[in-house]
Amino acid sequence: MKRALISVSDKTGVVEFSKSLVDLGFELLSTGGTKKTLEDNGVPVIGVEEITGFPEILDGRVKTLHPFIHGGLLARRNMEDHMKQLDQQGIKPIDLVCVNLYPFQNTIEKPDVTSEDAIENIDIGGPSMLRAAAKNHEDLTVVVDADDYQKVLEEMRENGDVSNSTKRKLAAKVFRHTAAYDALIAEYMTELVEEEQPERVTFTYELQQNLRYGENPHQGAAFYKRPLGSEFSIANANQLHGKELSYNNIRDADAALQIVKEFNEPAAVAVKHMNPCGIGIGLTISEAFSKAYEADSTSIFGGIVALNREVDSETARQLHEIFLEIVIAPSFSEEALQILKAKKNIRLLTTSFTGVNRNEKVLTSVEGGLLIQDQDTYTYEEASITVPTKRQPTEEELAALKLGWKVVKHVKSNAIVVVGNDMTLGIGAGQMNRVGAAKIALEQAGERAQGAVMASDAFFPMSDTVEEAAKAGITAIIQPGGSIRDEDSIKVADEYGIAMVFTGVRHFKH
Repeated sequence: MKRALISVSDKTGVVEFSKSLVDLGFELLSTGGTKKTLEDNGVPVIGVEEITGFPEILDGRVKTLHPFIHGGLLARRNMEDHMKQLDQQGIKPIDLVCVNLYPFQNTIEKPDVTSEDAIENIDIGGPSMLRAAAKNHEDLTVVVDADDYQKVLEEMRENGDVSNSTKRKLAAKVFRHTAAYDALIAEYMTELVEEEQPERVTFTYELQQNLRYGENPHQGAAFYKRPLGSEFSIANANQLHGKELSYNNIRDADAALQIVKEFNEPAAVAVKHMNPCGIGIGLTISEAFSKAYEADSTSIFGGIVALNREVDSETARQLHEIFLEIVIAPSFSEEALQILKAKKNIRLLTTSFTGVNRNEKVLTSVEGGLLIQDQDTYTYEEASITVPTKRQPTEEELAALKLGWKVVKHVKSNAIVVVGNDMTLGIGAGQMNRVGAAKIALEQAGERAQGAVMASDAFFPMSDTVEEAAKAGITAIIQPGGSIRDEDSIKVADEYGIAMVFTGVRHFKH
């Protein structure tokens, strides 16, 4: 008679699976809560302590860590010496292991969890059995996922055993599972001891969806979600309408959300190719979107729009007038949904704007390595503000400068943003020199630059950017300062009566 060991925290489907194994001629071993569940449902089962001759001890911390269990898991069936040793010790081989682990992730998700409770929910025996069975997968079947129960049963019914290829796939899944489990524990413990730059890092992500392709049709891609990740994120968004998100959709939507997080007042953000093309704020979300649209009515075509208030019918009618890939907001009114769902291809998403925002580390892959940094969450209020020019900014200019400062840190460097009354007017992104970015932003703003303000993500290495700004009618500029030639820029600003604000903070975005 074959022997199966079943010990699961998540008991989904385990009774039906166990009954089927019994029908297939298996003798079942189990522990604790799983054993009781099976007995309560009329499934014949033997307690592990009956096999080991040793009771559970230390409040269940030690149950299966015994040679009678691990010998049965690790013995190679094709090695005469291994089988002889089992026989000498009275150990019976185990042919199937069905184990899932203590709910460590669910435990640390609790807002009031203590470190003692978290540590107590670190499984020891479960991973040990899984790893042993997966290592010896040529001789036994190991199941860690309830989704695989049916496949295992089907192969056993059809062929008398699970195929070698399936056994290896199941073993690979086990090692992914235990690696992910250990990664969460390692991350929790590292944060607990406040280790900023550990000698090793391991991250785990769960498959969210397979994508048709990546940035281009010839590139394969998939979207993975971080366990315990920020609730206010594209990874935790709910899609209400439209076709499947693409790789570029996801990246652009993420960029839009990162920008709209900057605002407490009603705000609308339009993004194309990872850069904002129009941002507006207003008393209502409809007014905010109108300004975002007016900021660049050309580039918004085919863009992604993020709104930080519920989309009402008035705003929905505005959105309906143009082609957009995605609209993402905290919610949509019923009427707004009906208006927008009339457009077949638009994707409508919601995410929790009031949910947990964990300020996750920013991970950037390079060939052969990984860069890790903190998010750029530095705000105007945290900056050391100085005004080196003769003229101070007016209250209206200061409000516009603050808006520019929020926006420019989300624009690819070199970055220049021209801002008017509650909206962007021109954005120069990703240029190889700063004056080039300024010329693009000023050209886009056109006559609207008269009386507007300018924001720069880094200092001016020369006074040429200030000269261009003055010619276009810019009245105030915000920048980090810190160039060895700051005095040149200050001098030109004074000549034209431009107020200049130094923040002391750079906002490069590569």
